[in-house]
Amino acid sequence: MRDNTPSGRPPAGRARRAGLPAAVCAAVAATVALVVFAVSCDGSGGGAPHSRGASAGARPSPSPSTSPSWDTGPDSLAALGDSITRAFDACSLLDDCPEASWATGTSPEVDSLARRLGVPAAATWNHARSGALMAELPAQAREAAAHRPELVTVLIGANDACRPTVERMTPVEEFRADFAEALRTLRRASPKTQVYVAGVPDLERLWSLGRSHPVAAQVWKLGICPSMLGGAQTSDAAAAERRAKVSARVRAYNAALAEVCERDARCRHDGGAVHGYRFTARELSAWDWFHPGPEGQRALAEIAHRQVTAERPPA
Repeated sequence: MRDNTPSGRPPAGRARRAGLPAAVCAAVAATVALVVFAVSCDGSGGGAPHSRGASAGARPSPSPSTSPSWDTGPDSLAALGDSITRAFDACSLLDDCPEASWATGTSPEVDSLARRLGVPAAATWNHARSGALMAELPAQAREAAAHRPELVTVLIGANDACRPTVERMTPVEEFRADFAEALRTLRRASPKTQVYVAGVPDLERLWSLGRSHPVAAQVWKLGICPSMLGGAQTSDAAAAERRAKVSARVRAYNAALAEVCERDARCRHDGGAVHGYRFTARELSAWDWFHPGPEGQRALAEIAHRQVTAERPPA
C-alpha cells in the first residue's frame, strides 16, 4: 500500500518509480527513530499501451456447467500488486521484506499462502512493486505469465486511492479497464492460470485506529496517504467529506475487481474478506502505522488460504 504521490498518472502499462520522495524518506527515518524508541520502551507496539475503451465485459460470465474446476492445491504461485505484497516496512524501516510477504514469503512467523499450500520457494515469484498503481498491473501480469504459474495472486489499489487530493484518485473506469487488461494479458500467455484477487483494504478503518495515537499521527504527517490520513486529528465537515470520498472510491474499486473477476472462469475474488477484515493496531507496521506488519501479513495469508482452498468461491 506504499503511498506514491508524484503528480500525474503514468501512461498505460508504464511502471511508476517506486519510493517516497527523498525528503520524506529522510524525515520518516528521523521521526520514526525517535517514536520507535518510545514505543519499544513501553512495550507497545513497460508494458504495451492499451485502450481505455476496452470493455471489462468482453468475456461473458461462465455457466456452472462450463466453468473449469478450481484446483485447491496449486504447485506454483506468482504474486502481483504493491507494497503490501512486498511486505514494505514489515521488517525494517523504508525497505521491502519479501520474506515476510503474505503471498510468497518464507518466514515461518507469517506462514505465507505459498508455505500453507506447500509450494516450494523455487516455484514462487513476487512481481509486486512498492508504489505500484493499477495501471502497472498489465506489465506485472506479463512478467508473471512467462512462468506459467498455476496460481496468481493480486492485491493492489490502495495507492490509487492514496493520492495527494481526492481529485487525483484513479477514476474507477480506468481502474477497471487496467484490471481487465491485466487479466487479458495473463490469459493470452497462460490461459489456465488461476487468479486469486484480494480486495483493497479499508483505509477508513486505518484512520480510525491511528487518528488518536501520537506515533501514528506524527508519522502520517510526513505524507502517508494524505487523501485519507492527512490532518488525521481534524474532524471538521471538510475533512469528514474528504475521507468519505476516499472510502467510497475504495468500495467502488472493490466492486470493479469483483465484477471483472466474475467474468473470468479461472478468477476468484475474495468476496469482501480483506476489505471487511477488522484488523487491529497490532497488525500494522510499527514503522509507519500504514502497511501490515508481520501479524497483518499473517492475517492476509490466512484469508487467502481459506479462499484458495475452498471448493467453492465465497458467496
